[in-house]
Amino acid sequence: MAKLPIELHSVEDIAYAEYLFDKFYAVGSTGTGGVTRLGYTEVEDEMHEVFRQIGEENGYAYLTDEVGNSYVCNSDEQGYYLIASHLDSVIEGGRYDGVAGVIAGLMVLYWIKKNGLTIPVRVGAFRCEESSNFGKCTIGSGLITNETYKHDVGEAVSKAGKTLAEIFKERGYSLQPKRIRGVKEYIELHIEQGKVLEEYGEKLGIVSTIAGPRRFMLHVIGQAEHSGATPMDMRNDALCGAAEIITEIESIGREEKMWKSVATVGVIQNEPNALNVIPGEVTLGVDMRGVDTDSLERMENRMKSSAKKICEKRGLTFYKEKISEIPPIDMSRDMQEGLGAVAKRLKIPHRIMMSGAGHDAMSFANICDTALLFIPCDKGVSHNKKEFATIESICDGAIVIYEYLKGESI
Repeated sequence: MAKLPIELHSVEDIAYAEYLFDKFYAVGSTGTGGVTRLGYTEVEDEMHEVFRQIGEENGYAYLTDEVGNSYVCNSDEQGYYLIASHLDSVIEGGRYDGVAGVIAGLMVLYWIKKNGLTIPVRVGAFRCEESSNFGKCTIGSGLITNETYKHDVGEAVSKAGKTLAEIFKERGYSLQPKRIRGVKEYIELHIEQGKVLEEYGEKLGIVSTIAGPRRFMLHVIGQAEHSGATPMDMRNDALCGAAEIITEIESIGREEKMWKSVATVGVIQNEPNALNVIPGEVTLGVDMRGVDTDSLERMENRMKSSAKKICEKRGLTFYKEKISEIPPIDMSRDMQEGLGAVAKRLKIPHRIMMSGAGHDAMSFANICDTALLFIPCDKGVSHNKKEFATIESICDGAIVIYEYLKGESI
């Protein structure tokens, strides 16, 4: 893979980015080599404290908002550029998801200060972007943008058994915060969490659309009976019916792939889950995503009709529970073009692409011009202790943001 011209990043730049990465490195480390930094826990608090220390040692102002998000700022102007991501992780996750974007923002501040510029920038670190602790994602960014999909988060329950409302009360946060103000444009850098950039040998992805997720719990109810005493032709086995539904959902996703849609069964809850009992009830967690609303609609309708037929054939009861739905969200076309022009000028190989994963950028697209950039991650691995991206890649993305903002501020 061709290397970038050395003049893009000095030895000093790389050393500072490595310093920033090392500051966050040990927080939440697990014995297996990964990290666990769940949203609204003491470990996530520690990540935000490191962020605060970095800001203050460079003379930046440090701010927090009504839901615990934190920001370092080089200006108190009302109109500013917000570069942000998150500092929490999944359970046994990697060290680059979210953190890479915060480091990129800090690098932009570093270059602005180093070169004596006056571009007003805030670097943000949002709370609880991952759904690992509460089963709901982008909580911090969703609340401060008054995103409609976050109105019911108070009753979400953490891994420790506390509701978000209880945690907010203890910490003095608000579930109805004022909407964030003053953002001229929002920019987020993130590892791709896929292997498209790596496969094509490109250094940067400029996202056009973030896929809209539709999530369901499918309930299949049969009859739990003795596995030895019940003849095969007298059974109503919920797990066997669920198995057919799972393979049908896979087929649905494959048939809609031309529309860049995907369908996944990621959760199976089997009751009573005993070796000598025919399964009586199964719950499936289904995640469907895509950038084409018609495709998403077809997948949902076909899933429902297919599951109903399978269950009727097997003498089972079926019902579908939709637990969340967010439409596909487009990023700013003008920002895509501007960032692409900078990447081209810097001779950084790049492509326009979609995002199958959700990000904090989704929360901002309705209140200001918003952009999302991807950098490659090794073999596309993410949400895993083997997650890896190079410091040079983080700096590649950061220098594109920096040069873009220099042009915007003229």
